[in-house]
Amino acid sequence: MGVLAATAIMTGCGSEPPPVVKVDAKADAAAKLKATKEAKVRNAAKVRANELGQIPVLMFHRVVPTPQTTDDRTPKQFRADLERLAKENYVPITAAEMVTGKIDIPAGKHPVVLTFDDSSPSQLTLNAVGVPQKDTAVAIMREVAAKYPGWRPKATFFVTRDLFGKHTREEQAQALLWLKDNGFEVANHTRDHLNLRSLTQEQVEEQIGSIGKTIDSLSYTKPVTISLPYGAQPRKKDWALRGKAYRHKGAFLAGYTPAPAPFSKSFDPAGIPRIKVMEKKGDCAQFCSEAWLDWLKKNPDMRYTSDGDVNTVAYPKFKAPYLRKTFTSLSLPY
Repeated sequence: MGVLAATAIMTGCGSEPPPVVKVDAKADAAAKLKATKEAKVRNAAKVRANELGQIPVLMFHRVVPTPQTTDDRTPKQFRADLERLAKENYVPITAAEMVTGKIDIPAGKHPVVLTFDDSSPSQLTLNAVGVPQKDTAVAIMREVAAKYPGWRPKATFFVTRDLFGKHTREEQAQALLWLKDNGFEVANHTRDHLNLRSLTQEQVEEQIGSIGKTIDSLSYTKPVTISLPYGAQPRKKDWALRGKAYRHKGAFLAGYTPAPAPFSKSFDPAGIPRIKVMEKKGDCAQFCSEAWLDWLKKNPDMRYTSDGDVNTVAYPKFKAPYLRKTFTSLSLPY
């Protein structure tokens, strides 16, 4: 009897398995997603993110000791241009990154696009061991990056057939591959730098497509963007974006104002404005880089400020009407 009782005790309620608690996986995932989004909203609000704001796209040409036109900058001026941007929390991105919306910079920072037209030797010349020569644009960008943590040497070079003054295929390939391997964008500026407004569609496509093929054959890179010579659009502006031999995501003009963000309804990929780099003199008292950077500094609510997350488009709620519908899934209003 005692054995039976003991057996009954051993096999009684104490040996029953614990009750099964059902977990609603969908509800749990939804709660986690909600918490994550709320954290992102708080972070965006903290840095006052505005990814529908304006982006300065700066237009450079030559960097030379003795300027011959107002488009030229001395090495001293160019260093000062870059150092101002670094001190004011701008971070360079390429034109391709801008037009495709891949603006991956830290929270609270502002994107700036540095563009160089005409592929001048003053922009890039490599010495005998493949290092950029002192006081070229690329060398100065790298110096500034070493001096200012968080600044990065990144820019877009819109090239013509001049190809940095190199004449042999080997030298041309070396220059373009160096840019590509070091994080710079090689892009299209047409073969002969002609005014596209006066050309037929066939001529436009030949000017754009031929240099595009040259760039691809030398650096295995199909240009994503183009800058239009003299800022002149073809008679049909989309000819600059699409042709039989090319597909561009953005076409850049010669100057004037900061550019709309790619997420904004104001963004026109066929006509993206740039800003001439110059001090406040003459017409540049209002429409060149010093004036526009001053204006953006005084009007921070108009400037693009990143939330630090390349997978969201953060902005104050009242700016919601300005968001392009194609980016609704990335929308993060606060």
